Amino acid sequence: MSHQNEQRRNFVKKSALLGLAGMAMPHLGFSANEAQLEKENISYVLERPKVIFFDVNETLLDLNAMRESVGNALGKRNDLLSLWFTTMLQYSLVDTVARQYHDFGIVGVATLQMVASNNKIKLTKEQATEAILKPLRSLPAHPEVRSSLENLKKAGYKIVSFTNSSNLGVKTQFENSGLIDLFEERLSVEDIGKFKPHSDAYDWAARKMGVQPKECLLVAAHGWDIAGALWANWRAAFISRPGAQLYPLAPTPEFNESNLKLIADKLIALT
Repeated sequence: MSHQNEQRRNFVKKSALLGLAGMAMPHLGFSANEAQLEKENISYVLERPKVIFFDVNETLLDLNAMRESVGNALGKRNDLLSLWFTTMLQYSLVDTVARQYHDFGIVGVATLQMVASNNKIKLTKEQATEAILKPLRSLPAHPEVRSSLENLKKAGYKIVSFTNSSNLGVKTQFENSGLIDLFEERLSVEDIGKFKPHSDAYDWAARKMGVQPKECLLVAAHGWDIAGALWANWRAAFISRPGAQLYPLAPTPEFNESNLKLIADKLIALT
C-alpha cells in the first residue's frame, strides 16, 4: 500500500469511528461505499487501550445531591451552581500554574465562599464545608455504572480511577457507592500536586501504570478533562451527561455517548 493510500485509509478509519462513515470523501479518493466498508471493519483496526482511566465525579457518580446542597447554601440560587463549579476549576488551575496545591475539596469550599460573597450571600467556611463535603462523600453511582465496569473487567480491561479529588476522598466515595472493588488502582492528583487538565498529571498517571500515553484511554464527562487527555496524547471517551459539552477547540475523542454502557459496549467490541 502506498503512503498516500495508507493515509487515506487511516483518515477514513478515524472518520468511521466518529460517525462519518457512509459519506463520500472525494478529496481523499474515497466513495461512500468505501467509507462504509471501513466502518464495518473498524473493530478489526482499532486496538484496545492497555488501561482505561475513569474520572470520578459526574462521570461515575451522580452529583445531584451535592448540587441541591450547594444550591441551598447559595440561597436556592441554582443559577450560581455552574458559576461555582467553573470558579472552583479556575482556582485549582491557579494553584497548579503558581506551583501550589490545595485539596480539591478545600478549593471548592473557598470558591463557594467567593461566589456567595460576590452575590451578597452570607456563608461561613463551616457552612460551605457542610454544603460540599457531606454530600460529596456519599454520592451514588449513575445507574449503568457498576454493570458497565463489571463488563469491562470481564472483557479483560484494566480499569483505574483518576481524579482531582484527594486519595481519602475518592476512597470514601467508592466505599459509599459500592464501587471500591472494581478498580485495580485509584490515582489522585494529590500525589503529583498538579490538577488535571495539566499535561503533567496525565503523563504521571501513564508512568504510574507503566504504559505509554497512546496506550491510555480516559473516560470522562468533562470537556476540559477530555481536552487535557487528548493534548497529552491519550485516547478519550466522552460521556455527554446533561449539561456536559466538549471543548470545540480540542481534538475530537474517539467515543461520544450519553452513558457509560454505550461506551463500554464499544470498547468490549474492540479486538
